[in-house]
Amino acid sequence: MSLSRLRESLASTKPAYLALSCFGLAATPALAQEAANTVNKQEPAQLGGVTVTDTAIDETIKVDTVSSPKFTQPIQDTPQTIQVISKELFNQQGATTLTEALRNSPGVGTFYAGENGNTTTGDAIRMRGFDTSSSIFVDGIRDLGSISRDVFNTEQVEVEKGPAGTDNGRTAPTGAINMVSKQPFLDTAVSGTVSIGVDGQKRATADFNQVIDALPNAAVRLNVLWQNSDDPARDHVKNKRIGLAPSLGLGLGTQTRLYLNFLYVDQENVPDGYVPTIGLPGWEPYDSTDANQLALVGHPVNSKNFYGTRDDHDDVTAQMATMKFEHDFSDSLHLTNTARWGKTSQDYLLTSFMPTTANVSSTDVDDLSTYTLARSLTTLKDVTNRILTDQLNLRADFATGAIEHSVSVGIEITSEKQVTYGEAATGTRPAANLYDPDWNDGGSISVSRTGAVARGKTDTQAFYLFDTAKFFDGALLVTGGIRVDHYKTTYFSNAVCNDGTGRGAVSCGGAAVGTIVTTNDLTSKDTLFNWKLGAVYKPAETLSLYVNYALSQQPPGGDNFTLSSSASSANNPVFKPQKAETYEAGVKWSVLHDMLALNAAVFQTTVKNEINSDVLDDEGNPTQTGEKRVRGVELSAVGNITEAWSVSAGYSHLKTKVTEGPVITSDGTSNLTYIPGDSWTLWSTYRLPFGLEIAGGPRHNGGLHRGTDGAVGTPAYTKGYTVVDGMLAYAVTGNFKLRANVYNLFDKAYVASINKSGYRYTPGTPRTFLFSADVSF
Repeated sequence: MSLSRLRESLASTKPAYLALSCFGLAATPALAQEAANTVNKQEPAQLGGVTVTDTAIDETIKVDTVSSPKFTQPIQDTPQTIQVISKELFNQQGATTLTEALRNSPGVGTFYAGENGNTTTGDAIRMRGFDTSSSIFVDGIRDLGSISRDVFNTEQVEVEKGPAGTDNGRTAPTGAINMVSKQPFLDTAVSGTVSIGVDGQKRATADFNQVIDALPNAAVRLNVLWQNSDDPARDHVKNKRIGLAPSLGLGLGTQTRLYLNFLYVDQENVPDGYVPTIGLPGWEPYDSTDANQLALVGHPVNSKNFYGTRDDHDDVTAQMATMKFEHDFSDSLHLTNTARWGKTSQDYLLTSFMPTTANVSSTDVDDLSTYTLARSLTTLKDVTNRILTDQLNLRADFATGAIEHSVSVGIEITSEKQVTYGEAATGTRPAANLYDPDWNDGGSISVSRTGAVARGKTDTQAFYLFDTAKFFDGALLVTGGIRVDHYKTTYFSNAVCNDGTGRGAVSCGGAAVGTIVTTNDLTSKDTLFNWKLGAVYKPAETLSLYVNYALSQQPPGGDNFTLSSSASSANNPVFKPQKAETYEAGVKWSVLHDMLALNAAVFQTTVKNEINSDVLDDEGNPTQTGEKRVRGVELSAVGNITEAWSVSAGYSHLKTKVTEGPVITSDGTSNLTYIPGDSWTLWSTYRLPFGLEIAGGPRHNGGLHRGTDGAVGTPAYTKGYTVVDGMLAYAVTGNFKLRANVYNLFDKAYVASINKSGYRYTPGTPRTFLFSADVSF
């Protein structure tokens, strides 16, 4: 862009700068993202709405379309909040996992640390007030398992906020997250990154794309990963993984294309059992007459302390094979068929704890070094998830008189299965020193399968239809969609019976103690009907005003394949699906010659058919009269202000409430739990003419209300926090770049998540540095 053209652009878009000031961007003119690279440009290949480019093509963090053919219009004209996080953005930040990439989306994160004796694992993501962990997709197909997902083979992360039931079937009340895989393209390119951190982080990735000379219009691509990293915030916690993602593309650039993809990731991690909240602000003695407890006031433990043992492990193997076929009958008629087989296995052992009065003791109340914490909970998981699916989609663009239509119609047939093997731990573990735990004190614990098993399976046949009708030469767009899902969930479980009392009690029903008895044999089936309707008014080509209504449903067992016979469980087959309704209105404005997208939205989501223990039926059982509500405002700015200066900024304000039903927070407020009321994020990058890049920005999450249970004296809520991250990079040559990332620049101590009882919390990452070398050819 010439200087004169840029001045004209800035003069014509003064309101855009006023809007940017709302995000605090005017205060950061020295922050930056990599702009145009003038090395030879190649024409990118278009794959299902995703622009696949080699490393020599201009990098941009603004993405205009999503990968799914179910969205018939660009993001600008889609009446819904959709954020796309590009690989250019999360690679700049040194993000390696899905949860790290999602830091760019305000109000989205891992804020919940689990139940009393069960620590959360993997991508336990919450968004707009609700758990979204079961609504994570890869290339539009549900990805199963409570595992941590790496982004080494990810082109972009798409965050669809608001009910996504019409798009995906059963889903979380407030949206879905889709990871788009890298695909082959018609060029030869090699890139890679090697990273080393000051706190034991070690990682290397490589991306090879090669045209196949022996085959016309064919290419192969290979992405590989190796990582063996310590956790800067924690002792002994480790993230160790290898990944392999080969793919083959045939017929690229022609009317008929075939993609064959395979993904293999093996993880050997040391999981985190988190840290006792003892001594933190808000913590009080569980027993005010206990001298041991009184002595702990004002004496928190070191946040790096690890209370597990060397036996603790989180071993995950994920495999995924995908075949995608595309055919263009014409410029206005396209067919896509995607088939996938996937399997994820997880073997997990965590030595956990519950620092109650009974579990914390001392031989000398005046000597903190004598305090011990019982390692009383051994959390086990041996689970396998499988999915087999085929999705067929037909996209057509046509006109009926003066009205233009963009139609997407398809069917999906899916079988999902989860098998959990019963395990038991025998032996004992010695108590850990509260202030100086030793993970070598392993004790005599041994783990073996009991012979018990739990099997959950959901088979689904779905039909969907979307249409966008354009009126008045495109000034008004009306988008509607319907989806019908017929599902059947079966769940069988058995267990080793005991005397029928105590925690995890299983009645023997007259059989001998130790016998494996059936505990559940349940079936749930029904037909879900979801729909959405929205309208976009465009007073100018670059300005879209929209309103939208959407419905989403989650049937019993829909998020975990587990049915229950409990009268107070939403997974009881006798209950109706939980139903989420969302109203949203907003504006999307493309400014600075389409370089920068400004978005604003207001919304309300109401979740009905919740279990309500305050209102009972004639038999004394809870009813489905419960209701929860989230109201919010969301603002964002993504793209370039100049060719050298880019920004990604967002703000979210959420007001949550249980409108019908019992209070669920420990502080007695009507809020929902584990969701920050206010959150915002800013990442800005500036590229200087001589190859130096400066980037960074703050991110903020408000305090969290934890859940309510029988815990006494534990913190009822957490405080909000703000941290600042930064990046400095220098392009030594056109093919070689050195990069340094700093996280939590001012070394802010904070609570990132807390568990239901408030006994344990996840400490935030302290200040740490990561040094990387990026190579591209």
